[in-house]
Amino acid sequence: MQQPSPAPRKATGRPPRISREEVVDTARRIVDEEGVERLTMRRLATAVGSTPMALYHHVRDKEELLVLLLDDYAARTLHPVELPADPRERVLAAATAIHDALAACPWIVDVLAADDLFSTHALWFVEQIVDGLVHCGLTPERAAQGYRAIWYYTAGEIVVRATATRRRTADDRPTYREQVFAGLDPDAYPRLAQVAGHWEPLTAQDTYRDGLRALVSGLLGAS
Repeated sequence: MQQPSPAPRKATGRPPRISREEVVDTARRIVDEEGVERLTMRRLATAVGSTPMALYHHVRDKEELLVLLLDDYAARTLHPVELPADPRERVLAAATAIHDALAACPWIVDVLAADDLFSTHALWFVEQIVDGLVHCGLTPERAAQGYRAIWYYTAGEIVVRATATRRRTADDRPTYREQVFAGLDPDAYPRLAQVAGHWEPLTAQDTYRDGLRALVSGLLGAS
């Protein structure tokens, strides 16, 4: 009687060689499809057909991976452009360019909220903002603080809008705010009661540029 052939042995040895570019491309796909919270070294290793240990030859940890992702995204979306000669308008245009790029990929703002993860490819726009503020009369130190205020406003606007959109998509029930506003006492909150019925469409409007212009005017007015 013929003996059954033994099961083929699994190949042993080192896992397939991977490149940093492949690591970044795969990480970007995971974030785009599943969200940044699902990006782990173990999940990434599985996706590239390797081991977590092999990934550490390319990235030190998840934070460095996120920096690479940020820089990759900035390199693909943020390119030096011709900006207005007027320094105030240059500040507004550079900040708006950052806003529009990040608004299309809001997970990046969640990462940048750490405040010490930064993309070198975005530095050109930061330089334009700081330089524009200096030409408007601020000291370099005050201009750096002014950039920080602009960034906080920009990041906050994107995070709030992205979070609200996710929540409305996931749950079509009236929001807690809508429930509260529906029962406002006009004697206690006369102004809020006056606009409560159309608060939602009012606050859903894109007023980023108006707010940015007001913020920059305030920064320069206090110089």
